Amino acid sequence: MRERESNVLSLLEDRTNKYARKIALGMKTPFGWKELTYDGLGLMTRRLAAYLMNDLGLQREEKLAILSESKPEYGACVFASVISGLITVPLDIKLTKYELQSILSDCQPSVMLVSQSYIDKALELQKVIPSLKHIIVMDETPPNDLQSIYTIPNNYTCKWRHRSRKSTVFIIYTSGTTGKPKGVMTTFGNMLAQLNGTKTLLGPILPWNDVRILSILPMNHLFEMTVGFTTFLNMGFSVYYTHNLKPKDILNTMKDRKINFMIVVPAFLKLLKTGLEAEMKNTSKFSQRIFPILYHLAKFVPFIWMKKLMFRKIHNCFGGAFKGCLSGGAPLDIAVAKFFQRVGIQIYQGYGLTETSPIATFNVEKHRDLRSVGKIFPGFEAMTDPETGELLLKGPSVMKGYHNQPELTAEAIDENGWFHTGDIARIDKKGRVYITGRIKNMIVLSGGKKVFPEEVEAVLETSDLFAELCVFGVSREGGAKDGTEDIAAVVVPKEELKSQYDDATLDKMMKDEVKRLSQRLTNYKRPINITVLKQALPRTATRKVQRKKVKELIQA
Repeated sequence: MRERESNVLSLLEDRTNKYARKIALGMKTPFGWKELTYDGLGLMTRRLAAYLMNDLGLQREEKLAILSESKPEYGACVFASVISGLITVPLDIKLTKYELQSILSDCQPSVMLVSQSYIDKALELQKVIPSLKHIIVMDETPPNDLQSIYTIPNNYTCKWRHRSRKSTVFIIYTSGTTGKPKGVMTTFGNMLAQLNGTKTLLGPILPWNDVRILSILPMNHLFEMTVGFTTFLNMGFSVYYTHNLKPKDILNTMKDRKINFMIVVPAFLKLLKTGLEAEMKNTSKFSQRIFPILYHLAKFVPFIWMKKLMFRKIHNCFGGAFKGCLSGGAPLDIAVAKFFQRVGIQIYQGYGLTETSPIATFNVEKHRDLRSVGKIFPGFEAMTDPETGELLLKGPSVMKGYHNQPELTAEAIDENGWFHTGDIARIDKKGRVYITGRIKNMIVLSGGKKVFPEEVEAVLETSDLFAELCVFGVSREGGAKDGTEDIAAVVVPKEELKSQYDDATLDKMMKDEVKRLSQRLTNYKRPINITVLKQALPRTATRKVQRKKVKELIQA
């Protein structure tokens, strides 16, 4: 088996045969549940792969982009791309046409698979991306002039194209999608290392056969693609999707399909906790009085089964079969994690970056420290820079590099093969990693979304009204989003404008300009706090804006 698992295509075939009649992927529709068995997923995959290779004549290493919400058909599109020898580029559906155009211009896809909801956007992009020759719809009822994965020829015969472990399987675009897109090239070797490591670590946590997963993260997020999709299918689990993130709909799905486990970002756990607390207010006065007492006593209860009995009403809200979550993408709120642990729901934390494919550490110890992101993932070596404290990683999960950006790749991965994470960390004697800060300018928002100030600045710098500008993150204090950041922008008007307008008019003009240009960015990347300054921004001897000093100036 180990020899076959060295090849992704053999692994795919083995899993299809092994779990043939089990549900692989499912989603509720207005007409009921749509569920694909492993066999059904395999058939849809082979049919699409045959069409891509035989009918469209796509060649090895061409790019296939996917613009769609998460759904069962998404999995078939990914696997068909792999079989066809193509490189898959999953796109963020929240990006604007401007941002998507920048990405597609960089990767030059030949074909785009698109869901019904984004057909118009795909057709607009096709007009401005010369390489994009084919658009295929992922739903059953496409417009008359477009082909669908359901209407393509019933041909399942094609020769699968094998590639080496060093070949690129995905290009995942992270922040930096305007100006110079930053596409992380993930290889088959990276993916196999993650599959083997996550299976080893998750096996003891989810040891039974019929495990049902609820997927809520977008598939363009490598955390979801690697763990929530590929790893869980590799383990023979059933993965279900939801149409939205409304707690009521999510809880209904969890009840309907007796969900056992989820991959989440910390903001979702906060939302869930708030929802449960709101539900408690609707219970009887006796229940409201008894809950704080039970919650206090649970601190001293060592057995999860006892906690489930104590808080059975909460567990019934989740369908009665829910075991826990793996959280990643942003720092975990310790108070939220303790709440769920106390009521008998396990929270496991991971840390990583898209560049590490993505998991680099995993906190799965039985008596784990919730402040730690866990121990180093299997296969990785780790150390901290003695001068800066930056966490450095080396191993088979480190990316191949950034697409079309060798200079940026060389900055991230040094000559000795160490990937520079940009995060400051300490590693204790037991090998547990604690993330204590960031070297990079990256802004981490409440939902785990990451934004680089430079990409927002690249858009704002196109204005004729600004002499200078600077973008950075401002930490929130208190409330549900405590510890996360908002995007702040500081702009300095051009000299001639200062003399033409009074302060109030100038202030409004500058803020309106920031808001106008921000329409080119997806919602979460738009500055929330906008400050207009008349003085020059502090700069270094080499004329670089000193972001830290600008931030201190504004906060003062």
